Amino acid sequence: MQLTKAEEQLMEYLWQLDKAFLKDLIDCFPDPKPATTTVVTLLKRMQDKGFVDHKLFGNSRQYYPKVKKTDYFSKHVNGMIKHFFNDSALQFASFFTKSTKLTAKELEELRKIIDQEIEKKKK
Repeated sequence: MQLTKAEEQLMEYLWQLDKAFLKDLIDCFPDPKPATTTVVTLLKRMQDKGFVDHKLFGNSRQYYPKVKKTDYFSKHVNGMIKHFFNDSALQFASFFTKSTKLTAKELEELRKIIDQEIEKKKK
């Protein structure tokens, strides 16, 4: 299951905070801040999707992510590779390196990461 753009924004704040009460989450938004009811609705939908849960402290709910950011985006990227690049990570990597504005230094750093992953796979 995937998050909407609004849910992703709220989830990003929750990943940053790790645990947060409603007021903490609303404070993260730039002005004009969304209505409390809007954020509560988003949190409820995110709970229904299995991304968020909460602990009760009296009448207050402390929300926390049930999904790690890396897991969410890994699944998201893999879905994009499957859908747009015929399930070929190689096609995606080729597109990524040619179509983004990576500097030579960033490409060198990417090469180092790839070399490290190759070494891990050899072991």
